[in-house]
Amino acid sequence: MANILIVDDSPTYLEALSGILHKHGHHCTTEQTGEAGIETALKLKPDLILMDVIMPKMSGFQATRQLAKNPETAHIPIVIISTKGQETDKLWGLRQGAKDYLVKEVSEQDLISCINKILS
Repeated sequence: MANILIVDDSPTYLEALSGILHKHGHHCTTEQTGEAGIETALKLKPDLILMDVIMPKMSGFQATRQLAKNPETAHIPIVIISTKGQETDKLWGLRQGAKDYLVKEVSEQDLISCINKILS
């Protein structure tokens, strides 16, 4: 179905998300840093990016902002998935260019519903 880039510094969470997405017919590429996520997004032009916030060096907010402002990647929808669940975090994520903001541990149903809504 869709090519989805997952950017998260947790190998366990990358594996869990990849498993869910593969089960629903999506192809996944994973990266563990914001910098690598930006490079891969520029190279692969995925249909959607799932972005963690708390990562070493470059946060997911910073990576989202860079991708949203770059004409080569601005068209790619980004969904932030983070443990930072305060309303101010969500608003800040959306201001950086994310299309949606989900709080970990997001359910499989909510994740797939969000992805389907954005990609439809």
